Amino acid sequence: MANIMSKSVSGSQSKNQLSGRASALINIFFVIYSALCILPLLLIVSVSFSDEQSVMTHGYRFLPENFNLAAYRFLIKDIDQIVHSYGISITVTVIGTILSVIVIAMYAYPISRSHFPQAKFFTFFVFLTMLISGGLVPWYLVYVQMLDLRNTLWSLIMPLIMSAFWVLIMRTFFKETVPEAVLESAKIDGAGELRIFIRIVLPLSLPVLATVALFQTLTYWNDWFLSLVFISDNHNISVQYFLYKMMVNIQYLSSNPNAMAEITRAGGMVNFPSETVRMAMVVVGVGPIVFAYPFFQKYFIKGLTVGSVKG
Repeated sequence: MANIMSKSVSGSQSKNQLSGRASALINIFFVIYSALCILPLLLIVSVSFSDEQSVMTHGYRFLPENFNLAAYRFLIKDIDQIVHSYGISITVTVIGTILSVIVIAMYAYPISRSHFPQAKFFTFFVFLTMLISGGLVPWYLVYVQMLDLRNTLWSLIMPLIMSAFWVLIMRTFFKETVPEAVLESAKIDGAGELRIFIRIVLPLSLPVLATVALFQTLTYWNDWFLSLVFISDNHNISVQYFLYKMMVNIQYLSSNPNAMAEITRAGGMVNFPSETVRMAMVVVGVGPIVFAYPFFQKYFIKGLTVGSVKG
């Protein structure tokens, strides 16, 4: 009896040791993986605060060899336009994300209900848009000629409101997570479809709503193509498009010695911070959106895993 008990104790101890080693290996893996994700961002920040000549001579370093703010002083020359473009991007991102989550949820909820007669048709319809596109020219003509949205903030919001992929994800979440019995009980108590959707379905669906909101926030914030297509002046351009234009101009000046000579002759910058300015643009463009992630992190993984289950 004592031998059996000692064997069971030793067996459980060996299992605990193996479990502890596995947990340690998993933790080490994720520490290394997190470092690989963070280190490039730290390198970008370091280069943006470096001297242009030291970067060109010695390459990128995690610690600036010669601390220099020339890249940010160069960007500050257009501080008014940067602040204005920041305001445009923040406005478009906030309004676009809210409208996008509302529209996607209102489309996904009906097609998730089994008693909706046209659920299969509308599900196939939204899925078809993921496979077939009308093309760039008809897409442009719809927003410019039919809707007359050129040079307006709505031209930066409307094209990104609907996402077929997130409609299907949210549909699956509603179908798998929201119990039919709860909805039937609400109907028996006299609640209408709109009241059920607002009072019951949405509160139970915070994980998927937050997940969709996070990805739509990133989509709106990182978009520069819509400003390129629909905005013909600098009044309503997003910060991403403004930085893109600045980067293109820097690349042109860096590759054109004659233009650089003219700028220097006219009293411009002698040491043009081309490489460090690119990194400073990344910091300026990425900085604000980094702070949005912690607000959605609580629901992020749950929303993706539950919403990705096949319904």
